[in-house]
Amino acid sequence: MIANANPLSNYSWYEANQTKPKGPTLSLLIPVYNERQVLTILYKRLVKVLNPLAISYEIVLVDDGSKDSSGDAMVDMCKTLPYLKVVRLSRNFGKEAALTAGLHYVSGDATIIMDADLQDPPELIPDMLAAWKEGYDVVTMRRITREGETWFKKFSAHSFYRLLNRVSDVDIPADTGDFRLMSKKAVEAINQLGERKRYMKGLFAWIGLPTKEITYHREARVAGTTKWNYGGLVGLALEGITSFSVTPLRLTMGIGVLTALVGLLFAAWIAIKTIFLGEIVPGYPSIISLMTVLGGVQLISIGLLGEYVGKTYFEAKQRPVFLLRDVTESRPLMINEKYSQTLIKEQISE
Repeated sequence: MIANANPLSNYSWYEANQTKPKGPTLSLLIPVYNERQVLTILYKRLVKVLNPLAISYEIVLVDDGSKDSSGDAMVDMCKTLPYLKVVRLSRNFGKEAALTAGLHYVSGDATIIMDADLQDPPELIPDMLAAWKEGYDVVTMRRITREGETWFKKFSAHSFYRLLNRVSDVDIPADTGDFRLMSKKAVEAINQLGERKRYMKGLFAWIGLPTKEITYHREARVAGTTKWNYGGLVGLALEGITSFSVTPLRLTMGIGVLTALVGLLFAAWIAIKTIFLGEIVPGYPSIISLMTVLGGVQLISIGLLGEYVGKTYFEAKQRPVFLLRDVTESRPLMINEKYSQTLIKEQISE
């Protein structure tokens, strides 16, 4: 269990000999929204994996306006546990904004993004670091199984990634979420992008740096419930498609041309039947059918055009992607790394 007292408080004699530490080798970036139940488990699993690697690291938790006291709990953790940095946003801006905020506050030579619910297993971190040391700037993690999810969600996610890659101007890796490693160069590239309406998976692919893919089995969440609903997922899917492709607009234009062509052919058929066969087509059914089809096509076209115009509208406002409430950091790492690891073992029971 986590200790209530700060174990470093009894070692003030060491502070006099402490020098300013270098930046960490690895940053863990974890967006958090209403995940109070999993925070202690998350920290314990991360430390258990990271300590044997003998590298300096930091854990950056971004509180996206949680309503279940997750933010306060993380700030309390900073008072008793090392390696932590908590970035609290002023309200719930959404996961894409939380990731954007976190990428501005990581300082490691490499950054790993993962979810707080531990569906992304920390035990894969050594493999990701090994790929980074081979020279890759991005290491993507492709899911080959998704435990704890309904068949419909698995099917819809599978279909969406294939559709997105067909219409997108950027090759976005299929079945790949936010779980990935990025070098400092990749993080700096993402931080240069100033767009407000962000689809982070697409932006990660857009920078186009050397990438390696690792497959893994995604686990069920360890506690709590998912914060996504199907409405939110559909909205995110639409955001992804409209952010990286104008193909929907071209398809709409093609449907309009096809509809107009069918209308002309139908009018010609009516004229031929009336002139040569003397048949008069009943007006009401044909008119209602045509009005229904044309009305549907027009409404879809207007709605789709509105999505693109709306994105331009939000970009023109130039509002920031996120606003901060505060940033809290643990005490600096000690020079004697072996001694620091001993203190951590005292704080966390196995």
